Amino acid sequence: MEKLRVKTGSRNEMVDITDKVSLMVKKMGIMDGILHLFVPHTTCGLAVNENADPSVKADISGKLCGLVPEAGGYNHFEGNSDSHIKAALTGSCLSLFVEEGVLLLGRWQGIFLCEFDGPREREVWLKSVRQGDKPF
Repeated sequence: MEKLRVKTGSRNEMVDITDKVSLMVKKMGIMDGILHLFVPHTTCGLAVNENADPSVKADISGKLCGLVPEAGGYNHFEGNSDSHIKAALTGSCLSLFVEEGVLLLGRWQGIFLCEFDGPREREVWLKSVRQGDKPF
């Protein structure tokens, strides 16, 4: 397993980690298989979405903040219930294909760490199942 560290700069943001993940694929020597990504945090998530137009990130983040406002009359005493809800909506893991040493994504797709309780330093855990590996 490899770990990728990501520093975030604001409470809510989507950080494009596509290039970092692609470098990790090369570092890990994955030629063909599946790359699993997981965030071990309860107030951030992972997503695959368009990374060509930055307004898409702004729209997604803005809509999530509108649907789940920071001050929403929540019971959780730490004051970050909205962050937990947004993380539950985005999810904590992704599985992506790798072929011939290249991460397979659609033409406009990128991988995002979705921060909902920043700024912080986060970890993304990466583990591969290579083609030809025996199932568990």
